[in-house]
Amino acid sequence: MTVELPEGYKPSPKEEYMSASHIEYFRQKLLTWRAELMQESENTISHLKEENWQEPDINDRATLETDAALELRTRDRYRKLVNKIDSALSRVADGSYGYCDETGEEIGLFRLEARPIATLTVEAQEKHERLEKQRRDD
Repeated sequence: MTVELPEGYKPSPKEEYMSASHIEYFRQKLLTWRAELMQESENTISHLKEENWQEPDINDRATLETDAALELRTRDRYRKLVNKIDSALSRVADGSYGYCDETGEEIGLFRLEARPIATLTVEAQEKHERLEKQRRDD
């Protein structure tokens, strides 16, 4: 079931939480984000293929290799982000999107607007981060 969203639509807390309009809005937002990341990755691949790796100056070559390594690390982060976006799209499809994995509570529109791949409420995320910090400190 596809919902037609009015131009400029933004989810409102006045609407039912995770209504069909909310779901469609976030689905489109996730798909757009994913497409942008994939395009960036394709651009990186073609840029790396076109690069002249035989720079005669050793300093120029070192700079080129450092830049390429940084670009590849960034693309690896994008790859991981695409996996999280795919996971969020799966949650959209199965009806669990917008609800905390740990508590089942509503994650909230403002949090999802800022981080559409969020799986935890702010409180659950803070608790999770405190526990991680405690483990690191031990």
